[in-house]
Amino acid sequence: MNRLAIEYLTDGNGNQTAVVIPIELWRNILLQDTDSIETIKENIEDYCLNKAMDEAKITPLLSREQAIDFLAEDDD
Repeated sequence: MNRLAIEYLTDGNGNQTAVVIPIELWRNILLQDTDSIETIKENIEDYCLNKAMDEAKITPLLSREQAIDFLAEDDD
């Protein structure tokens, strides 16, 4: 899976002040100059959901026992 290089710009105190994203990601989010704010929000949501699904595809599945153990740990 290709990771996009997202960079954070900081001020002199190390506080993050801006984000630089690759043009490929920018074009996925802003498809046209005429997009509404609602369309942009939907595009960002679609992008995030697609990234989560891509990551889920490469994540190993837990066995039934492992899943039960994991859920039991959460109750503690």
